[in-house]
Amino acid sequence: MEYTMRWYGPNDGVTLKDIAQAGCTGVVTALHQIPVGEIWTDEAIKERKKMIKAEGLKWSVVESLPVHEDIKKRNGNYQQWIENYKISLQNLSSNGIYVITYNFMPVLDWLRTNLNYETRTGFALRFEWLPFVAFDLFILQRPDAEKDYSESDIAKAKNYFDNLSAEQKENLAKACMQGLPGSKEAFSKEKILSLLDEYKGIDEATLQQNLFLFLNEISTVAEAANMQMAIHPDDPPFPVLGLPRIMSHANHVRKMIENVPSKIAGLCFCTGSYGARKENNLQAMFQEFSSRIYFLHLRSTQRDNEGNFFEADHLAGDADLFSIVKLATELERSENKIIPMRPDHGHQLNIDNDIDSYPGYSFVGRLKGLAEIKGMETAIKRLSNY
Repeated sequence: MEYTMRWYGPNDGVTLKDIAQAGCTGVVTALHQIPVGEIWTDEAIKERKKMIKAEGLKWSVVESLPVHEDIKKRNGNYQQWIENYKISLQNLSSNGIYVITYNFMPVLDWLRTNLNYETRTGFALRFEWLPFVAFDLFILQRPDAEKDYSESDIAKAKNYFDNLSAEQKENLAKACMQGLPGSKEAFSKEKILSLLDEYKGIDEATLQQNLFLFLNEISTVAEAANMQMAIHPDDPPFPVLGLPRIMSHANHVRKMIENVPSKIAGLCFCTGSYGARKENNLQAMFQEFSSRIYFLHLRSTQRDNEGNFFEADHLAGDADLFSIVKLATELERSENKIIPMRPDHGHQLNIDNDIDSYPGYSFVGRLKGLAEIKGMETAIKRLSNY
């Protein structure tokens, strides 16, 4: 595997030198300063690539080249945004960057209810069902939200919310309205409600079809540019805030492959996001979709039966990363290729407290995960005589 780490750009508290010293050869990054939908110019790409190369690193994967909400809804100025997307792909390709991670989640890229869940090995990200229901009903106050929950859950969430202190309510709101990756700007209640309102009438089938149309429309350009479009799974992998989800399980992936003939349509195989859904058999999914896995996010979540999960240590939790790393190693050998990977969502360790980083992207916490994964791969290769 090609070892990389996500870098949020020049303002990231984790530097390129840190990433190089961690033993990575590549960087996963994006031009977060460019508004969603606007063209990534050749000049801007070259400037970022030059910064990365100066530290002896390679820009391995774009994460993310975001898809404008108009494209997901297929309204407004979506045709212009698609044309812009094609130009950005061509500019990236001309600079030798071919793996593009993106998602098709409406409004929110990810959602957690606790950004500082204490574990024995540091602070982790956590999603908890009842606090989320409480946020939706009593903080966000989404219209008709009660229709999405059972009477029992509503009652439990009300009791939970009523027993929170003012500070705890503020922390819950802050966690659920965390800004998009690469942004320091949080969502407001009004902004989220406005965006949700724009998705009225868009169900799972409609959103799926809009994804297929988008991929088929960019496929000619993407194929000519040798692009691999690696879609990130839903996070969490089930409906939230009344929004449809279309990349949460194996059937979703099968539908995408069936409806998009081009092999540009592949996966960012995130073991944490897929693993947060009990029904997902990660090993079976990896084997079934191995030819379409273009990028790996390796992390492990610990689930319970109530729909709650938190980011476990990379060698703990439900994901069984050893078996995934073994499958990835075997795939690379059989197909004579190298798959870029990055350790995902490290714990916030005490030593990380002085580094300003995006939630889940502490440096030493991720470095710990990277070292564990690298050690597993080395042992697998040595024992298998690779």
